[in-house]
Parts: sequence; structure tokens; C-alpha cells
Amino acid sequence: MADKVLKKDKDKVESNPEEEILLTSLRAKSWNEFFGQENVKESLQIAIKAAKKRGESIEHVLLYGPPGLGKTTLSHLIAREMDANIRITSGPAIERAGDLASILTNLEKGDVLFIDEIHRLNKVVEEALYPAMEDFCLDIVIGKGPSARTLRLDLPQFTIIGATTRVGLLSAPLRDRFGVVHHLEFYKPEEIETLISNAAKKLNVLIDADSVKEIALRSRGTPRIGLKLLKRARDFAQVKGKGEISKELTHNALKMLKIDSLGLDTSDIRYIKSIIEKHSGGPVGIGTIASTIAEDVGTVEDVIEPYLLQIGFIKRTPKGRVATKAAYDHLNLKHPEENKNQQKLI
Repeated sequence: MADKVLKKDKDKVESNPEEEILLTSLRAKSWNEFFGQENVKESLQIAIKAAKKRGESIEHVLLYGPPGLGKTTLSHLIAREMDANIRITSGPAIERAGDLASILTNLEKGDVLFIDEIHRLNKVVEEALYPAMEDFCLDIVIGKGPSARTLRLDLPQFTIIGATTRVGLLSAPLRDRFGVVHHLEFYKPEEIETLISNAAKKLNVLIDADSVKEIALRSRGTPRIGLKLLKRARDFAQVKGKGEISKELTHNALKMLKIDSLGLDTSDIRYIKSIIEKHSGGPVGIGTIASTIAEDVGTVEDVIEPYLLQIGFIKRTPKGRVATKAAYDHLNLKHPEENKNQQKLI
């Protein structure tokens, strides 16, 4: 009888709409579901196991790298593995030291505080964070002027996981207070393929091997982009086909999204063409390029450039950005050296 009641309750939970949303989420729920970044995974697992054996919280963790590589997912996995609650915030959201004090004093022993875009922390907030990270205490100034005094509050042992796309903007004192620091790299196509195949199963959508490979090749080595393209291919297949994602439907969907064979979108093409057509291939400053394509400098540096640098389409020089011959070839344009050689022959 008890088993029947439990089964009945279980069925109720599974039919709960909120639970269904949770089950269809594509974020990895365990280490086995997190594909790629093998060195980072192994290092984190060792650090977690060692901390648990000592009965302590894991040291503060800093994860950095381009967006969409799994920094937030890893933070959730660390908290789950440590059997800890996770509190989520971001650098711009903590405007004053009082905001930080409110967050820290509400933490319990072993909790994980995830701070996204940690490089955007206010300087005053950052300095208030130093004793909290190092000594697990918080200094609060009470009063103003000559009568002001400092009150030190003890905090429970906790772990801060910081995530940033621009580690160079972190101050040295803050960076040095993280005991575990990892750089997340772009994924290999075969790793993206495994991730997409697994995500397709979660979405209950049929997809052939050719489509998986096609999406992986155009994902720019970034899981977030791969999953986004998978969802768009699924939409296209449901509207234009019979629901199953085939190679032809995938090709048409990506063509509609204006994503080429290397995963470059309209922003990437505009960026490269601005250097080649409007600035003779470079060198040209980042500010000039950003103004030319009507994008923010931060967006250009954090979103557009990393992949173009990785595939060798641009070079960063002391004088500015330069388009490489590979970029000219991809756009079927003649490189200046080829034009010079032709002129010599004439």
C-alpha cells in the first residue's frame, strides 16, 4: 500500500508543469552530462573530494573564458557535488558594500556564492570582499566622522565562485584570493557533437548524424551556440518538415539564420568586411571597427573577436587589428599581396 502511495505521489510530481520545465532544461545536472573541458573537470573533482575529506568548503574558484562555455553550469555542479546551496548574483548587481553585507550575512556554512561578471564589481565592494574571502569576516563601519567605529562580523565558511569573460580586468589582489583558477577553452567539434546528441534526446527530437555534425561545425566551439542552433533546427523541422531534423532541413535552417559553414554570422562578416573593405585590411583600432559596425567595444572584444582569433581570421598587432589571408579566402576576396604579384607580372 505504501509503495502505491509513493508511486502515486511520484506520478503527481512528474506531471507537475514546473517539473516538466526542469526536466526539459538542457543544462547538465551531473558530471557525466557535462561534456568537454576534461582537465578542468578532473581538477575540480579532485579539489571537491579533497575538501569533503577534510570536512571543509572548497577553496574560492575563479572560472574565466569566452561566454557560453559552461561557467555557470560548472558552478551549479560544484555546489551540487558539495551538497551546498548556491546563491547567484552578478558584479553589476552589487552596487554598494551594504548590498554585499546583506548577501554574505545570509549565507550558511558551506554555501556557494556565484558572482557572474565578477570583473565588474565596484572597487569599494571589491575591497570589502577581501576579508570575507580570506578570513571569513566582514568589517562594517558604523556612524560617520570622528565617532565612526568598525564592527567585525564573523561569517560561516563559504565558497565564492567567480565567473568572468575578461580576467585581465580583475585586480591582482582579488585574483590572488582565488585558490582554484581555471580557463575554459573552446570545444572541439566532436565534443559539441556529443553534447548536441544528448540535448536532442532531452528535447525528444529525432536528429540524424549528418545534422549533428553540421550543427557542431557551425557552433564556433561554443556549447551555448550549438544548443541554440539545435533549437532553431527543431523549430524549422516542426514547421517545414515532419519534426525529424534531417541534413537538408538543418542546412536550410542555418541558411535562413545566415550562419555560414564556419559558424560566422552577419556580425562576424560585417566585422571582417569593415577591416578589409573600409580600412584596406588593417591595421585598424578596435574603437574604429566598433564604430564602423555600430557595436559596443566590449561586445566586439568579448563576443566577436575570440572565435575569429582562434580560427586565424584576424591578428592583433600593436597598431591594431589586421585581416589575414584566410579571411580574404573565406570571403572569396583577393589578398593585397596577390594584387601586388599580379601587378608585377603585368
